[in-house]
Amino acid sequence: MGVQKIKKLSLAILIVVAVAMAFGAVISVKILNVNQSDLHSLQGALKGDVIDSLLVKKSDRVLKVLAKDSTNGEIYVAKTYHIALGGNPQGHKTQDGDSKTPEGLYLIDSKNPKSRFYLNLGISYPNSADLAQAKARGVSAGGDIKIHGLRNGLGFLGKLSYIAGDWTDGCIAVLNDEIKELYESVKVGTKIMILP
Repeated sequence: MGVQKIKKLSLAILIVVAVAMAFGAVISVKILNVNQSDLHSLQGALKGDVIDSLLVKKSDRVLKVLAKDSTNGEIYVAKTYHIALGGNPQGHKTQDGDSKTPEGLYLIDSKNPKSRFYLNLGISYPNSADLAQAKARGVSAGGDIKIHGLRNGLGFLGKLSYIAGDWTDGCIAVLNDEIKELYESVKVGTKIMILP
């Protein structure tokens, strides 16, 4: 995330908090497309089942954890998270600096406990097709796409960060307690499908 975006985000949040405090307003943020039944802990939802894959629906701003039932093998939604995307969210990432979040089938390829953004799970972008299209156009495909929390030091903002809308450089952002839950539960090698 660029310095200018961080400054804009911080200023916007400070203004909103100041106005809310001045008028005694209660800030409520609606979590889009999240069923109440999905708001339990991921570990509680799994109960011994194994995470099968992750599904991101960019247009709905949600990440769904899909798990395989250990008794019958059926796939179910274990939990749904509200997400923020790259600052230019429509369309597939095609080059470095376009602020787009990739679309397609990838893998969780790494875990970083010392990220600049509270914890992260690496996404295997760019794949061979991404690299080929970028090479054909004479540009860099970019990379370093992650699922991560809020920038270190800004975790206290919690759901207030939703006010900023899509603010990453192409990553998928969730709240800090949510990335902690994902970080502890999702294994390297897990499939992630990112849909428009």
